[in-house]
Amino acid sequence: MSQKRIAIIGAGPSGLAQLRAFQSAAAKGETIPEIVCFEKQDNWGGLWNYTWRTGLDENGEPVHCSMYRYLWSNGPKEGLEFADYSFEEHFGKQIASYPPRAVLFDYIEGRVKKAGVRDWIRFSTAVRWVDYDDDTGLFTVTVHDHAKDHVYSETFDHVIVASGHFSVPNVPQYPGFESFNGRVLHAHDFRDAREFAGKDILVMGASYSAEDIGSQCWKYGAKSITSCYRSAPMGFKWPANWEEKPALDRVEGNTAHFSDGSSKEIDAIILCTGYKHFFNFLPDDLRLKTANRLATADLYKGVVWVHNPKMFYLGMQDQWFTFNMFDAQAWWVRDAIMGKIEIPSDKDVLIADVEERVAREEASDDTKYAIQYQAEYIKELIAETDYPSFDVDGATDAFLEWKTHKSKDIMAFRDNCYRSVITGSMAPVHHTPWKDALDDSMESYLQN
Repeated sequence: MSQKRIAIIGAGPSGLAQLRAFQSAAAKGETIPEIVCFEKQDNWGGLWNYTWRTGLDENGEPVHCSMYRYLWSNGPKEGLEFADYSFEEHFGKQIASYPPRAVLFDYIEGRVKKAGVRDWIRFSTAVRWVDYDDDTGLFTVTVHDHAKDHVYSETFDHVIVASGHFSVPNVPQYPGFESFNGRVLHAHDFRDAREFAGKDILVMGASYSAEDIGSQCWKYGAKSITSCYRSAPMGFKWPANWEEKPALDRVEGNTAHFSDGSSKEIDAIILCTGYKHFFNFLPDDLRLKTANRLATADLYKGVVWVHNPKMFYLGMQDQWFTFNMFDAQAWWVRDAIMGKIEIPSDKDVLIADVEERVAREEASDDTKYAIQYQAEYIKELIAETDYPSFDVDGATDAFLEWKTHKSKDIMAFRDNCYRSVITGSMAPVHHTPWKDALDDSMESYLQN
């Protein structure tokens, strides 16, 4: 029997987890399929691969990066540590709990460099279309190699979509945007908080981007921050120059009018209004359509496309856990492809699994419940593979503690430390409080 061929779309944390999963099986002497990973950027890391560019990249592709300068992890690293590659192994010492982007990128890269999987990736290659042929049972993947400016197609036995879902912005329209005298941008295009120093800014939204981009602007000298929400305020104890207001109604000139009748003069509007699951390279019968939620639509075990179980998706859930959840999924998908895990042939069984997950997610809208729900999901997948078991409950505790620290002091929660569930050692206190640490370089961060 000829060797199976597997296409992985995307070399961000999910795609890299999948490469590492196959490589770890090969390292144990198992025969693995041929792996081809397509990555439209010229380097790996996905969102963590920072670029100054916005809009379109050097090849005319939509810019993937939604990260900005001075971005620090907004959750403790102890909740996302790789079970097979600790922070201590990578840095040679334990580091503080909330690393900036450059430090996390270095960590993600360290594991795949050690695994030696870079040759499996075709960089600067954008996937244009994926088709499935019922007669041959094969997928045809058509791509554009930008380095050679060449479009070509190849066939594969399985396709794994690991292209992420935080790179295509959801951009609402409000009356007055077209005649606003300042700048309107989506969080996806936000790059440098210093641009807004001395300005009155409006941050639209009440989730993580709104909280973090507003905090960045505060840290780097914005004159005032106003954030507005549709359903509920974030409700933290904000600094004196930050106020929360209900929904935006309209903008007139430079005045923002809110649904409670109040108004505010503003210089810039940053839309922290979320992202879309967007797969313009997939036909309807292969394309995931879902809200950003813990129980993704139409994915058995959260990864198998129920309408064609030869197709898989990684990392499509709303996320508390990140890297270690992608690992759990990637190891599971690897074993399903290699025939160690059987995917039920009865479509009704697959759909029933999805429905059960949805019902369980909807049983409570409590944050603690959601974190534990995702922890249980990770445990379920790990139990079925040889992924190194780790203290998922300990990681859950770090997240719960993090929520407490945020409600205590939103501008200082990153100054707390947690214990690694992989090595058991406690993180040191960072040498500079977050609000005063204006240099986010790796060199500065790693100084003792």
